Amino acid sequence: MVRRAAATIGIAWLAGLALCLGLAVPAAAQSGARSVRAIASFSILADLVREVGGAHVTVSTLVGPDSDAHGFSPSPGDARKVAEADIVIVNGLGLEGWLDRLIRASGTRAPVVVASTGITPIAAQDEHAHGDGLGDRDHGHGDHAVDPHAWQDVANVRIYVANIRDGLAQVDPAHADAYREAAAGFIIKLDALERDVRAAIARIPPERRRIITTHDAFGYFAAAYGLRFIAPQGVSTDSEASPRDVAAIIRQIRKERVPAVFLENISDPRQMEQIAREGGARLGGKVYSDALSAPNGPAATYLDLMRSNVQAFDAALAPG
Repeated sequence: MVRRAAATIGIAWLAGLALCLGLAVPAAAQSGARSVRAIASFSILADLVREVGGAHVTVSTLVGPDSDAHGFSPSPGDARKVAEADIVIVNGLGLEGWLDRLIRASGTRAPVVVASTGITPIAAQDEHAHGDGLGDRDHGHGDHAVDPHAWQDVANVRIYVANIRDGLAQVDPAHADAYREAAAGFIIKLDALERDVRAAIARIPPERRRIITTHDAFGYFAAAYGLRFIAPQGVSTDSEASPRDVAAIIRQIRKERVPAVFLENISDPRQMEQIAREGGARLGGKVYSDALSAPNGPAATYLDLMRSNVQAFDAALAPG
């Protein structure tokens, strides 16, 4: 409720800013004189835009490293950044519930690229179908809500990259070949990453492939790579887990001997520390779900994020 109130206040500021901005003029046509000004909604997406855009694109991020896109409250400065952008790149799938209002308030005429276009989404409730015993808890999501965390499956990120490539080529056709070349090179890196992820998961005995995380951010990872994730929160961090949810997970940890509990970089660790302590599971370290780490951290890029997570899973779950 606090986050929703904050978001309402933020949008009120944006509405006032829109009166000051008026109708934003179209972004300047790209000539080779300056780079494309791109806005990415959150840090993981911004990294993908930098990989494809290279020296021809200047990327700004609305929701930065170690920050939660679910509960973000835009500021007037964010609206100004959007108003000045040549292209706006977003995740979609319901991740950025605040974004449509921000774009309207900014008055931007820049094209909006939905990076997840073409991905087959999974239902939010699917994550509870992995056997956490809490399938009746939807945390306010409707029956048709989808899981927005599609980047947790490397195959989906190939689609993200293609959509980013095509969006940049549309606003900056002079450098379309460079975007295509950069995207192709990055997809080769994604192919290598996926091979490494599958090899690491294969080292974990099937009976140990069970993990507790803070919220349901790993449904795509589970579906693609065969781990089972249990979480006290739904797909959005706007909803806090109830004591009943926490007690049910603690009972399940004890019953099924779940090996490890992982903390997420965007979440308060205290609840998960309680779950680990009372359930008798070990703390497996920090994982990165919805945001990169700071630039000097272990998950400063998407590739680093996935490798860091898999290394943490492997270290905690693989046989000693």
